[in-house]
Amino acid sequence: MDITFTASQFPPLALGFFGLGVGYLIWGPQELLGFPARDERVDRALGVWGIWMPGLCQLVTGLILFIGLAWFPVFADDRVLYMAALAFSAYGSHWLALGWNRYRGDDPRPNAGMSVAFTTLSALGITVFFHAGDWPVGLLFVGLAGVYVCEFIVTLGAKRFERLLGLVRVLTGLWLMYLTFAVTLNFAAGFHLPV
Repeated sequence: MDITFTASQFPPLALGFFGLGVGYLIWGPQELLGFPARDERVDRALGVWGIWMPGLCQLVTGLILFIGLAWFPVFADDRVLYMAALAFSAYGSHWLALGWNRYRGDDPRPNAGMSVAFTTLSALGITVFFHAGDWPVGLLFVGLAGVYVCEFIVTLGAKRFERLLGLVRVLTGLWLMYLTFAVTLNFAAGFHLPV
């Protein structure tokens, strides 16, 4: 028996963009401005936000995309969604770990190796999305690469780069808010904003 699924024109991209954007707009200002000053309570609050917004929202988005591409091929005609599924799943899992570690006050030095892996994933996203002509999402991956290069340097002990990390997170977070806005208006109201 052959089962055919109706193609969906509504991949959950806005959820993933919004979740990550919220995370960057919460963590970035703390790094950029030092406000609020870090202490156990602030780290726990940042950890909770990291787990629930960028962590959960991106992981859910990535899993829906993978399931919709692999098991129930409802997104089959858009191959760049494979890169989106990979990125949302990986970045979501990574934010669950970042949030948990910040919440518990764990040692951040292992983030150096994580930064290398996620810089590589960001470079892959840059390549895929610019190659596909999707410059708005390609630009997002440029911001993500900047985050992980700065994260690597900060993790190695160059604390003066923490403000730059915060700035890159804030700028990338604002771009993610644009992507959330554009995707939602395009899907829900028939707009044609670049995404």
